[in-house]
Amino acid sequence: MSIWWSLHLRREAASVPLARRLLLGTMETAGVDPDISFDLSVALSEACANAVEHAGSATGYSVTAQIDGDCCHIEVADSGPGLPRDRFRRPLRPLTPRGRQAEHGRGLFLIEALVDHVHFHDRPGQGTVVAFDKVLKWRDGALLKAS
Repeated sequence: MSIWWSLHLRREAASVPLARRLLLGTMETAGVDPDISFDLSVALSEACANAVEHAGSATGYSVTAQIDGDCCHIEVADSGPGLPRDRFRRPLRPLTPRGRQAEHGRGLFLIEALVDHVHFHDRPGQGTVVAFDKVLKWRDGALLKAS
């Protein structure tokens, strides 16, 4: 069995907790381990916050999530200007003591730290897609646990 859902959200700060709550509710209902659900919800929140903050003149963005077997795949796509070119030439910076104090710039690093695989697809002038996967762990008696 699998679950799939897609949201088209306005580029407003209030959309971020909406997406996060929907994901957490889906994970809880399906029987996903709470620690895995939390990691995915933080990664989703960071990706959504980036779309809200950096998508330029775009009025909205989309979130698609799929649980299939023992994997969850999430994509957040916007139609903004894309990520800065230098973002793809250097690895994500680690959380240095100075970086821990920064108010911005840690979202992509957090996403990479919390999931098993992440892909940033830059479409200059057409937006960015942040796609990530995480292998799921299940609670006893989970509804969707792969056989």
